[in-house]
Amino acid sequence: MGIILKNRLKELRARDGVNQTQMAKLAGVSRQTISLIERGEYTPSVLIALKISQVFQEPLENVFSIVEVEE
Repeated sequence: MGIILKNRLKELRARDGVNQTQMAKLAGVSRQTISLIERGEYTPSVLIALKISQVFQEPLENVFSIVEVEE
């Protein structure tokens, strides 16, 4: 068993009408970083994850969740 970090970034951006470039600026990261996080190809640091959850005004666990997967 392994774990992966799932996120609702794309869904929450759509809800708030924020594009990747705007989200990146609000979170203090690059647009590429936002894209990689959304695709599950990059695990953000705790600091970045907290910044992102603050942008959406959501608790961290409403934006990111850990899921167990079979390997």
